[in-house]
Amino acid sequence: MKALVLAGGFPQIALIQELKKRGIYTVLADYYEEPVAKPYADKFYRTSTLDVDSIKDIAVNEKVDFLITACTDQALLTVALVSEQLSLPCYIDYKTALNVTNKSYMKKVFVENNIPTAQHFILSELDFSLISHLEYPLIVKPVDCNSSKGVKKAFNEKELKEAFADAVNFSRTNTAIIEEFMEGQEITADIYVENGTAKLLSIANSDKIADQDKFVIWRTRYPADEASEHIDNLVAKTAQQIADAFGITDAPMLVQMITDGKKVSVLEFSARTGGGVKYRLIHKVSGVDVISAVVDLTLGIKPDIEVKPPENKYISNEFIYCKPGKFDHFEGFEEMKQQGIISEYFLFKWKGAEFDKVENSGDRVGVFTIQADTPEEMIRKHRTALDNIKVVDADGNNIMRYDLFTDWFAAK
Repeated sequence: MKALVLAGGFPQIALIQELKKRGIYTVLADYYEEPVAKPYADKFYRTSTLDVDSIKDIAVNEKVDFLITACTDQALLTVALVSEQLSLPCYIDYKTALNVTNKSYMKKVFVENNIPTAQHFILSELDFSLISHLEYPLIVKPVDCNSSKGVKKAFNEKELKEAFADAVNFSRTNTAIIEEFMEGQEITADIYVENGTAKLLSIANSDKIADQDKFVIWRTRYPADEASEHIDNLVAKTAQQIADAFGITDAPMLVQMITDGKKVSVLEFSARTGGGVKYRLIHKVSGVDVISAVVDLTLGIKPDIEVKPPENKYISNEFIYCKPGKFDHFEGFEEMKQQGIISEYFLFKWKGAEFDKVENSGDRVGVFTIQADTPEEMIRKHRTALDNIKVVDADGNNIMRYDLFTDWFAAK
């Protein structure tokens, strides 16, 4: 068999490895010249995964048996569309993929099905008369982007105009969503829908960089601060509402919510697993291999989703960002792993990748994971890791942004 894999980021390495483990030839398509997943694929095409015609031509010329991606929104839409056009298997149909990757469709379904979400408007032109009753601060997002691209918080009309213009420029449909900012803690719930039933795999916190107008995640912490039987039940109930409303019967889901510890409000969701190394966190927390499950679904196999206890009481993915410079290599990470301070680490960028500023999660150079069973152990490991790891540029300078990190429990 032959598969066309869309997007060459870190999660696609695991996807390609899973496919090759099953004896499947892999063709990779990605916009970058040297994406990190390229060395793992059998064949590579440099093209945008959003270029439907180009992806379709590759699929036809390579005579692939199916298209597939993991942990990315917009590539999932291309997979669903081309699969439908070529009558190839896909675990999600195009209409559903469109609804779960475009925030305007998504919000419409939320409202129609009484799924809790913020007051909002979808606009292609900024009309203050329509949003005059909304209270600042307001959140502005492109309707069809991921990785926090173009997402900003506006505190007044001037900032709203600027944020709206940026969001529209990021949007392929020149459309943005404006919604009220909701107070509370952001949580990410990873779900697996099996035979129409939403199973809760993990609830974690997303710690954001301390920038009042951007929403860049620098750490994912399990368990969430707000974790409780009440919140677990409420999240599971809301996830089931979403699955029912969008007709999702067998698929992973990522649901982003705001909670005050008593109720939840849905920011957005997608029929996929979270990006970066979220699939690794899910496996450590629940024992479920979502990458393998997605391959099963695409091949028409129903995976058996058995949720198991977490490996440790506390688990975190710590994302690494850099000062301006040209990336060359990591130092100290392997030593920290061998000493049991970090359980694993991964590189997201290639040698020579250039950094300017931190704008979105696509600017991460890598990640390391810490696991512990007590708060004291978690803090000790976190501090020891930061004292011993470096990100080195082409001139030998350490360009790691240590200033973005706080002690593990300081964000609570």
